[in-house]
Amino acid sequence: MADTAAPALPQPIADWFAARGWAPRRHQHDLLRAARDGKHALLVAPTGAGKTLAGFLPSLAALAETPGEGLHTLYVSPLKALAVDVQRNLLVPIEEMGLPIRVETRSGDTPSNRKKRQRQRPPHILLTTPESLSLLISYADSAALFADLKTVIIDEVHAFATQKRGDLLNLSMARLQQLAPGLRRVALSATVADPAAYARWLAPNGDDSSVRIIKGDPGADAEVSILLPEGRVPWSGHSGSYATEQVMGIIAAHKTTLIFCNTRGLAELIFQQLWKVNDDELPIGIHHGSLSREARRKVESAMARGALRGLVATASLDLGVDWGDVDCVVQMGAPKGASRLLQRIGRSNHRLDEPSKAILVPGNRFEYLEARAALDAVAERELDADIFRPGSLDVLAQHIMACACAGPFEEAAMLAEIRSAAPYRGLPSAEFARELDYIASGGYALRAYDRYKRLASRVDEDGQTIWRVSHPRFETQHRLNAGIIVDAPILDVRFKNGRKLGTVEEHFGATLSPGDTFFFAGLSLEVLGVKDTDLTVRASSRPARIPTYGGARMPLTTHLADRVRAFLNNPAEWEAFPEDVEQWLRVQSEKSVLPKPGELLVETFPHEDRHFMVAYSFEGWNAHQSLGMLVTRRMETAGLGPIGFVANDYSFATYSLERVRDPGPLFSPDILEDEFVDWVQGSHLLKRAFREVAVIGGLVERQHPGKRKTGKQVTFSTDLIYDVLRRYEPDHLLLKAAWADARTKLTDVGRLASLLDRAAQTMVHVDLPRVSPLAVPVLILIGREHVAQGSVDDALLIEAEALAETAMKSA
Repeated sequence: MADTAAPALPQPIADWFAARGWAPRRHQHDLLRAARDGKHALLVAPTGAGKTLAGFLPSLAALAETPGEGLHTLYVSPLKALAVDVQRNLLVPIEEMGLPIRVETRSGDTPSNRKKRQRQRPPHILLTTPESLSLLISYADSAALFADLKTVIIDEVHAFATQKRGDLLNLSMARLQQLAPGLRRVALSATVADPAAYARWLAPNGDDSSVRIIKGDPGADAEVSILLPEGRVPWSGHSGSYATEQVMGIIAAHKTTLIFCNTRGLAELIFQQLWKVNDDELPIGIHHGSLSREARRKVESAMARGALRGLVATASLDLGVDWGDVDCVVQMGAPKGASRLLQRIGRSNHRLDEPSKAILVPGNRFEYLEARAALDAVAERELDADIFRPGSLDVLAQHIMACACAGPFEEAAMLAEIRSAAPYRGLPSAEFARELDYIASGGYALRAYDRYKRLASRVDEDGQTIWRVSHPRFETQHRLNAGIIVDAPILDVRFKNGRKLGTVEEHFGATLSPGDTFFFAGLSLEVLGVKDTDLTVRASSRPARIPTYGGARMPLTTHLADRVRAFLNNPAEWEAFPEDVEQWLRVQSEKSVLPKPGELLVETFPHEDRHFMVAYSFEGWNAHQSLGMLVTRRMETAGLGPIGFVANDYSFATYSLERVRDPGPLFSPDILEDEFVDWVQGSHLLKRAFREVAVIGGLVERQHPGKRKTGKQVTFSTDLIYDVLRRYEPDHLLLKAAWADARTKLTDVGRLASLLDRAAQTMVHVDLPRVSPLAVPVLILIGREHVAQGSVDDALLIEAEALAETAMKSA
């Protein structure tokens, strides 16, 4: 019979709990029991349940009994801010318990002298990120550093397990398991829909029976509401900025409010709009990933002290940061996923037994339906499914190089180690051989150049192939350039005195001239000049632009899309909607149809001397952008004279000179075999994807000792190599990796293929005399880029109302 007795805690820890009138929760006991039994563990528990303390409790207990020296526990988080916050919140209990345990952080922000000292005299507990862990593994002394490692704790595992950072972390854990065979793995999350899938990801060598899944008790139900404007739910937009004054009122009515935005540009916009109506001059701040480390830390410290009433933030603060005084969360625009919303809600009242409070501010009518869908999903505790895929080849190349920097390795042993990592469990021997050949020569087309010959091999007396780094300079090169996050080319924003405010993307910087102004870090900044990678500015009081940032948009999850579809076909639900939203759906059902779940509704109609086709496929912006491009190419071939297309998360619309009489042939699955391949190869998408994999895979360096390449230099290098490989080695390993990225991350080809496979059987074509109500939100996007800066909202509002009047009128 299983031992269910609560494991005994060392006296200092037991006394600490007792002094606060607390007792360890069941799941905290379960993690202690898993440690005692030598089991790996996955803890799924709601925010505020003490997950982080639960993860550390076995380590604190072990170190309280036998402090010793050396690195005992490694904590890995997806965000630097989270590691810093955990250190702050972990040090207090350790000090109060009187335990002689040293805790430190290590990330890209850590000074180099401290990094060196940490390898020579490591703390008992080290808090780090996947990238910094990979760099630690690359040193010759890593075997000694990790020899006595007992536990790896992965916080917020859902945030990166299915991505390239998860590939890198899993490979790093495989290496750690070789260096410390008794190592235990522990993963923590509040938002995991399929714990068994994560247990398989966590398990070494595919043995998921070695992972104990522990579920925490459910917490109090969240209090989630939708903020409706004083007028009507807008037809267009996605920022929720129409509700600025109401949001300022929410800030005034609470101790501390977190205002989440889905993009950095939107965060800057919302901050400026809030500041304009902040008549009481309440202290509010802004936090996103492009701000300097000093700016972020200053804001984080102010939040920890309770010195801010409001903080506008992006995904940079989605995860785990524990600020107990946050008593309300506001989501500007639709959340795009139930799991993401639940994660953000959890930042409010970070305690299990008290309900979190959140307010959603939808940007338009479809986003209202999406907000309702997310609200219902949270109430029913239904999360979005995560999709695991095979590990990326560029990440594998980087990891192999890291291992080689630490010392020579034997080929067969390295393959076995890599296959013990979940994402690479099925790696074929031939693919591994190609990886080694690529790192050793650059591949067939590049093997004449010494700069790509990073590895060399020999056969030992036992007939085993041994690999080593071919020259010490490649070790330096690797450590300078390693990393998985490949940002767009950037410029440093600096005052004349050299103080750095953060970064903007180079493509935005290229639009600026001396005298121009833009908002950044909550300030209006005037451009003084651009030199090399520095954008020099000074403070200004003049009106300013909002920076634009590239990168993939947050996709609407399939789960939420299905819920929105269900709303469209359940008129009984409409009575609970705002009157204008209910009327919108009723008039649509009278004038056209509402698509049933699984159906693809395609509407065609004339408007202002053009012919429009709108497809309501609910597959997300990325998939719709891709399909819009492909369909217009096919329309061109058919002689329909396409002029352009626009897309949102719910639909895409084409406009053309000729009428589309039969949309069926435009949506046939062979579009992915013909137009898709031609389009991707001829567009910037594959070059953009190749730039990322070339940097991650070590083919192109971003930095040299003492100097950073400009974005233009990196792009020039990768474009040149891309053209060479396309011509002379089209099956090159990195071109294969780039194709994989372009198909998934950039074009969402999986959702695209699913849509096209069912299009013929599920398409409902309705030919209308004029624009339909359901089409208004997407049609408003046409011409948005031509609206003058500063008058965008007013111009769009006027245009939307005119178009809506046409769509809704009875005659």
